[in-house]
Amino acid sequence: MNLMTSPVTVKDKGLEVALPSGELAYFNHYWLRDNCSTSFDPETRERVFDIFHLAQPPHPSSAHVANGALEIVWSGENHTSRYPLGWLESYSKGERRADPAELKRVSWYGDHYPKMARFAHADLMADRQLVAQWLRAMLVEGVSLVTEMPDSDQALTDLVKLMGQVRPTFFGDYFDVRTHIAPTNLAYTAKALELHTDVPAEDLAPGVQFLHCRANSVEGGENLFLDGLAVANDLREQFPEDFKLLSETAVPFYFEHDNQDVRARQRVIELDENGDVSGVTISQHMADVFDLPQHFMDRYYPAFCRFGRMLQADKYLMRFRIAAGECIVFDNHRIVHGRSAYSATSGDRYLRGTYADRGEMRSTYRALTSKGRFA
Repeated sequence: MNLMTSPVTVKDKGLEVALPSGELAYFNHYWLRDNCSTSFDPETRERVFDIFHLAQPPHPSSAHVANGALEIVWSGENHTSRYPLGWLESYSKGERRADPAELKRVSWYGDHYPKMARFAHADLMADRQLVAQWLRAMLVEGVSLVTEMPDSDQALTDLVKLMGQVRPTFFGDYFDVRTHIAPTNLAYTAKALELHTDVPAEDLAPGVQFLHCRANSVEGGENLFLDGLAVANDLREQFPEDFKLLSETAVPFYFEHDNQDVRARQRVIELDENGDVSGVTISQHMADVFDLPQHFMDRYYPAFCRFGRMLQADKYLMRFRIAAGECIVFDNHRIVHGRSAYSATSGDRYLRGTYADRGEMRSTYRALTSKGRFA
């Protein structure tokens, strides 16, 4: 096709242009005017053009293709816009702008520990491309292990800042998992900690959790991790009605202590906009009294309990002992975790934890791997 003479047909509310593929594509005038490259500040990349201020609907006074781009002179404005045909083609079917952080999630099972992505702390601090590999592993598998962590509070902060910012919760900016004299959470005891995701009582539970092991010489305390994505997908295949109930019904969670009374409703199985499983929310010690209609619970509770029993199956459970100097990092909306009981008098066990947001993780990955909007 001769791009110099590609036909453009101006219509009442949009125009048709022949793309390099030969396809004739339609584009709305408002959309074209709003997304002129000059609508975005070249330094901040924020939109600076406000389409609300147009005195009349945008309409071309002329439009043509030249040198591989659609050029439009806008009626009533002293303004010309230029759109590369390749850029237009990427939007020609109403598809979203390509997102490098939208990677296919890969489920894993109880044999995953030897295969889990591992990165040394010092290597991550020195190599931004290695950080991109780390974040990719988090986006795809939801879990990773950072090794050779310095025995300091700062080491954990430095690691989080490679991904984003520390995300406070009602536990504070950080939390210390060790035996407390007056515990406010089962994690602060030597008791077994049932399989769960963290902080479901908040409206938006934190997306990524970090647990930096500073000491672990006790007897017991085996770590239990599983991929909630794998379990939920198996439930969907084997018990579709149960899956439907858990993915459509919000149930209450809470945290009450001292001056805090935190409450939220969550779906046990989370779906993305494509209907794929994106995560799970489960926490028996923060589950409130289910306030669903009693006859509805005739169906809901069996589904809920079936899912809970599946979470405990050896098929899914990854069992290991985290060692001092290791930091396990995982998607708190996907990875379900717990631990077995340990003997508090047999040694020392101390994990320092904090959170970050999944949105910031995706943002950092995009910044490390993608080009600009009009590239």
